[in-house]
Amino acid sequence: MKNMEAGVDAVLTQKKKEEVEEEVEEEYYQMENEMIFFLEEAPEFQISAVAEWGENSRGDVVVGVDTYFRHILTGERCESVWSCLTGWSEPDENSTEKWETLCERIENLDNIDEYICDEKSVEL
Repeated sequence: MKNMEAGVDAVLTQKKKEEVEEEVEEEYYQMENEMIFFLEEAPEFQISAVAEWGENSRGDVVVGVDTYFRHILTGERCESVWSCLTGWSEPDENSTEKWETLCERIENLDNIDEYICDEKSVEL
């Protein structure tokens, strides 16, 4: 009789475990925000950044945030702000300096993921 009770308990425990797992696998929404960093002294120098994440109906992040930058010529995904300039050259040295200044300011931002998730543009 004890073996039968243990078997029933095991089945009930497994069912409860499956019910809990079903509750954990709740529906989420794919979220995305694209924003622009630009220079205060020269707003035409801009770099786009994107954040993608999953959010449940309560607004909790349930799938981690993925942030990246867009290449200034091709729009392709770049993992670092500096790679946005790969293959790009400016005819005058002043412009090159401004692009580098923008990249440095972006790179030195604290909590950059928060900016990319929440903002539409950031003046640096």
